[in-house]
Amino acid sequence: MERFDMMADELGARIARRVANVALAIQGSTLPRDLQDLVQLRVSQINGCGFCVDFHTKDAAAAGESAVRLHLVAAWREATVFTDAERAALALAEEGTRVADAHPGVSDETWARVREHFDDEQVAALVSLVAMINASNRLNVIVRKPGGSYQPGMFDALTR
Repeated sequence: MERFDMMADELGARIARRVANVALAIQGSTLPRDLQDLVQLRVSQINGCGFCVDFHTKDAAAAGESAVRLHLVAAWREATVFTDAERAALALAEEGTRVADAHPGVSDETWARVREHFDDEQVAALVSLVAMINASNRLNVIVRKPGGSYQPGMFDALTR
């Protein structure tokens, strides 16, 4: 059961609008949108954020992502459906997310693979995306926002 509705609180709603605007800036970058969805889904899976897994799965599906890729993102290392660039981004997302698990952060090997596939703007977007989705996951996990109720586009008004 959800402990607290951030959107029902004036300050919570202002913060949500700011987070939504950061997401918009990242979405407007040259980092491919389908890759953004995969990264957000994988980070949300790691963090156990049911609401965000629901959100990013449904958004990705609505944008045309295949069910096979969505189902396999949790096991991307053992799947053949991801490109080398997607694998590099997913590795960075996992290593950047697991820093609290005594992980040493993003390895030099992963960083080198990311730099092979992405230009400076895309790297800025990718790093910011990982940080932003981790923050969003934590907000939702703390208040126990459950998954299952998200509908694609339901937060579009936040960015107006």
